[in-house]
Amino acid sequence: MITRSATARYEGFGKDGKGEVSTQSGVLDGQQYGFGSRFEEGIGTNPEELIAAAHAACFTMALSFALAREGLTAGTLETEAKVKLDKDGDGFKVSRSDLSLNARVDGVDEARFGEIAEGAKANCPISKLLNAEIGFEYELNG
Repeated sequence: MITRSATARYEGFGKDGKGEVSTQSGVLDGQQYGFGSRFEEGIGTNPEELIAAAHAACFTMALSFALAREGLTAGTLETEAKVKLDKDGDGFKVSRSDLSLNARVDGVDEARFGEIAEGAKANCPISKLLNAEIGFEYELNG
């Protein structure tokens, strides 16, 4: 089992509060977040942006490994994830994550690539974690 960790600290409450988030690896170290960066266009990060980064990275790596299992060795994968935060009663929920992939993969036809990519989408750990609809589109160049 692998365990990764992150910490968050929030001072003050509601819209007036300010937070910071850090990761075990140190990639994020006291990165600020708050109401402005989450619900407006303020400076800092937010949980949904971090989920989008995690989903894009997880899916792309899962697809890379799936393509390698097929014996494919050359190519580039670029994924953008867009996570949507919607009102849910008195609160909010992440309702969907849309993955958009631009791929250059040598030696695979589009039908087989689509099957492999759909499998990676369904089986990457972050896709499994999200209780949200997952959209997917891709462009294959090879």
